Amino acid sequence: MNNQILIYLFILINLVSIAQEKKPEKKEIPKGEIFTSTQTVTISGKRIELATEVGTVQLRDENDKPIALFGFTHYKKKDEPNRPIVFAFNGGPLTASFWLHFGVLGPKRVVINDPDYTKPAPYQVVNNEYSILDKADLVMIDPVGVGFSKPIGEAKWEDFWGVDQDIRSIGLFIEQFLIRVNKFNCPKYLLGESYGAFRNAGLVKYLQEKGVAMNGVIMVSAVFELQHLLFGSGDDIAYLIHFPTYAATAYYHNKVEEKGQSLEGFLNEVRSFSENEYAPALLKGDQISEDTKVTIARKLSNLSGLSPEYWLKANLRVTSSEYFQELLRDEKQTVGRLDSRYTGINEDLLAQNAFTDPQGDAISTPYIAAFKDYLYNDLNARKDLTYITSTKQRNNFKWDWKHKSNIIWNVQAAISTLPDMSSAMKRNPNLKILILNGYYDLATAFYGVEYSINHMDLNPELKKNIIMKYYEAGHMMYIHKPSMQKFKKDVDEFLDQTSN
Repeated sequence: MNNQILIYLFILINLVSIAQEKKPEKKEIPKGEIFTSTQTVTISGKRIELATEVGTVQLRDENDKPIALFGFTHYKKKDEPNRPIVFAFNGGPLTASFWLHFGVLGPKRVVINDPDYTKPAPYQVVNNEYSILDKADLVMIDPVGVGFSKPIGEAKWEDFWGVDQDIRSIGLFIEQFLIRVNKFNCPKYLLGESYGAFRNAGLVKYLQEKGVAMNGVIMVSAVFELQHLLFGSGDDIAYLIHFPTYAATAYYHNKVEEKGQSLEGFLNEVRSFSENEYAPALLKGDQISEDTKVTIARKLSNLSGLSPEYWLKANLRVTSSEYFQELLRDEKQTVGRLDSRYTGINEDLLAQNAFTDPQGDAISTPYIAAFKDYLYNDLNARKDLTYITSTKQRNNFKWDWKHKSNIIWNVQAAISTLPDMSSAMKRNPNLKILILNGYYDLATAFYGVEYSINHMDLNPELKKNIIMKYYEAGHMMYIHKPSMQKFKKDVDEFLDQTSN
């Protein structure tokens, strides 16, 4: 009996001890951290002083539950609270905003040896006289997964990594940021590059439905229907919309005999051929006659720089990666995807597809290195915070391509935000769209944008709200000095026309 009592006492003591143990403290959800500085920029001889913030704010969901530390850089002209505000981001998905930030929008820019390789450090960083900061305040956005942005609380990466998830989180950030800086009643703009333009088309509708109407949207190197970039089996549109950029590339590299008086005039001829001869030939499929096929192959050859034999072997269908590899194969070179003015060493002359993108190889390192130096030393970001430039640096990155506007009968019918942009314009006929296209961009072909715009079913008056501008450069047209100057002029005019 005594042993039983001792056992009971031992159990009781242990139970009391367990009960007295402290409960684990609830982990505090971080609130974000902002680093401030004063930056200056001189534009048209006028020096502008800018109050600058960089860092993260706590992003909340629709029920005010914290879901992310959301990263940004904010430039605000002092003593002018009612200026327009531009929210800008790059694409990917997902890349951080340093490309636009340090290429054309911010107060500083890195100097690139366009269209060649830039030598290693030290890189030249200069005052950006082509910045938009004389016209508007600027917020450079880094979506969750890049920059300093990351999930917090119960949120997970997949809550942000997808077409609709991405639109929602950036929309939440913009709305909450406008409240934070008292800018709800100021002219507002979106500016996105590449996938950022695809995002813009959905985001403008999302924000509009929440009562945040944009004065304008600026699309840099746009794409709205991603399926047209994929060269899927049986999808002849992808071949059709890339061909004018093949022709522009051949024009630049002197692979076209009859160039005419200008690139624009030449491309008008290419457009006419594409619509009136090439498209009908593709539409016929295997019902095309051999004679017609040979005739089309010769015309494709004359305009693209590839041999008629190559076009015939390809069944009149050449993918962009095949074109990169084939155009300058005899010269042991390959051309750029993002900017086909760039050339690089062909690593395998027998390969069907290009291995690398010379433009990416040429400019990525100077952009990343120079921007990080500016971020940590000029903008005062804490040096023990890691700035992620791309989700390629994240483990298990996976993007959800489903988009509610593309679901028909529970099937993903497309990868497109074009219906969103069309709907936003029809519901807000004051909305203006500026689209900036690089002729030598083989990542988001200019003719693909034209195709999409021509299939929005807009009445002629509403279609005038879409302004198209063209540059003799590639995807990041602002690395080309004359195009950078034109970029500044085109965007300034758009902001002036839409902010009053």
